[in-house]
Amino acid sequence: MRNARLRQAGTGFLAGEDGSAALEFITAGSILLVPLVYLVLAMSALQGGAFAVEGAARQAARVYVQAPDEAAARAAAIRAVQVGLDDYGIPGDRAAVTIDCGDGGCLARRSTVTVTVRIRVALPLVPDLLSLRSAASIPIEAVATQTVSRFRRAG
Repeated sequence: MRNARLRQAGTGFLAGEDGSAALEFITAGSILLVPLVYLVLAMSALQGGAFAVEGAARQAARVYVQAPDEAAARAAAIRAVQVGLDDYGIPGDRAAVTIDCGDGGCLARRSTVTVTVRIRVALPLVPDLLSLRSAASIPIEAVATQTVSRFRRAG
């Protein structure tokens, strides 16, 4: 008798609500999942860009202080930046490279060489319609400083 009453109660006001919790969970989950996935993609692109410019700047400063003369040093530093950025899938020709030398010349003993590398990392899934891709990019900069060895031969 009691089971019959429970069955009758299920045919009343709430009878059409069977299975709606799963549908609501899927809808709310997908509404929250899409921005979360985009956030992960964007942060991955930015982190890759940060690793790329930091490594490129550090390596460029290292090869600069080891070069035999300033012309070779500048060419080696630019090449190091291009290779470092290419390793992360960023075109090296889009980087802005600045090389600053301390007092006394770039390759004088115990002088410092500072290399600054700047790039713009485009956010993922942004179309190149009306130049939105360049507007939707984040600038990233890295600076590395190396000291010329005190045992360097005078050039």
